[in-house]
Amino acid sequence: MKMGSAFQKVASVLSCSPDDELSCVSTDMDEVMADRMLDACHKKIKRLPVPICSFTHVEKLYISNNKLRELPNEFEQLVNLKILALDFNKFEDVPKVICNMQNLTRLYLGSNRLMTIPPEFRNLENLRCLWIESNYFRKFPKQLINMPSLRSLQMGDNKLKTLPEDLVRFINLRGFWLYGNRFEDFPKVLLKMEFLEILDVDKNKITEFPNMEHLSRLKLLSYDHNPAKRPPSVADGVTLVGEGAAELRAARALEGEENDENQEPLHSILKNGSMGLETEGNFSTLDCSQEET
Repeated sequence: MKMGSAFQKVASVLSCSPDDELSCVSTDMDEVMADRMLDACHKKIKRLPVPICSFTHVEKLYISNNKLRELPNEFEQLVNLKILALDFNKFEDVPKVICNMQNLTRLYLGSNRLMTIPPEFRNLENLRCLWIESNYFRKFPKQLINMPSLRSLQMGDNKLKTLPEDLVRFINLRGFWLYGNRFEDFPKVLLKMEFLEILDVDKNKITEFPNMEHLSRLKLLSYDHNPAKRPPSVADGVTLVGEGAAELRAARALEGEENDENQEPLHSILKNGSMGLETEGNFSTLDCSQEET
């Protein structure tokens, strides 16, 4: 199929689907071609129209906030995809068709019904950012440890109680979001992950935090909404977000050890993930896709 005819076919589907599954989506093909981006969010789609898969040039595809449970086999034709947003759908399993999309660098699967990650997922060798928050993970998906490019992992609002010891092999991970899980004890393996720069363990059940002063690369730690009575002990210069953090900063400032009164707003990047990392200059090194802005 020629590119022009593919555009016309997809434009027809996007503007008026027979099942009314995908309507009112921008049909400006010049804009789609220039931006290499297609937005089909908030369209109540139950089945992805196959002609969309003819857009083989598209690099950014947003299908968030729909009713998808699966993807068509033809989806594998989108070989140039770098960013794929499938969050806020009804997936119970990770669509295997995306597991061989070698160019993917960002994948958003949050707010679905996932419990496991398939073995084939490790084929995504260039994946740098993975968002699987607000799902039903009870165990950490060990397949992820064998993905060397991952730098940012969002697993907030799941059902994790422990982390595997071999997580220490996750040497390229820089940002780790674990808020809203079920940790009662601070996972000891995190103390061995000295390459972490951002760590969020907000909204768990942790009663005591260990000494973390040796985590020299750590820049930002959120620990709020835990029953622990004392804030974590961290190295100078680390931004703490949680009860007692302001008092600790004030005490350090009085001692002349640090003055970080402008660092409080950095909490915004904890829940916003890579978007915040891109806009906050101090944490630009964690940008998941520097070439895709």
